[in-house]
Amino acid sequence: MTDLTDSIPGGDRLARQIRFLVETDRLKAVLRRTYVIGAERYENSAEHSWQLPLAALILAEYAGEALDLPRVLKMLLVHDIIEIDAGDTYCYDEAGALDKAEREGRAAERIFGLLPADQAAEIHALWTEFEAGITAEARFANAVDRLMPLLHNYYTQGRSWQEHGITADRVLERNRQVGKASATLGVLVQALVDDALARGYLAPAPEG
Repeated sequence: MTDLTDSIPGGDRLARQIRFLVETDRLKAVLRRTYVIGAERYENSAEHSWQLPLAALILAEYAGEALDLPRVLKMLLVHDIIEIDAGDTYCYDEAGALDKAEREGRAAERIFGLLPADQAAEIHALWTEFEAGITAEARFANAVDRLMPLLHNYYTQGRSWQEHGITADRVLERNRQVGKASATLGVLVQALVDDALARGYLAPAPEG
């Protein structure tokens, strides 16, 4: 593909912004472990990164704290861009989690570094805030990031859970953050897990 960024009017700043946007298109090729509802395929990380801001916009009224909603939306739009280099680490993959922070940190430096310095710093800060999960905005963003895969699994009859041998206790532990950010959504998580168990979508915790 021809790279025209060197001849783009606006100088180096616009050229760097266009290079970054072109690079982010690669996120569409990163596959997750959750299935698209109503389709026989995995969702990709770009689809996930679109749906989360939409979910946050719709569900923000249930947040347990006052939110700067535009900041939440920005955070969710950029939180998985690092997967272009680092790949999607399945949330129940204990081995993959060991070097996840290192892989993603390197990816953040390279990919965000494509941007002009001011925008690189802003987006890197948003990504770091999301990962730390300390602010009200980051807590709610992380809650939505957990809730949507739960909904995908529930509405695909637990397909991914069953393929990976995931039990109810692990799902509840993974989604504990949801209840911390929103009591209402925490109750929803428990109801979905209970119903998934009753329907056989999800296996119970092993005995002993």
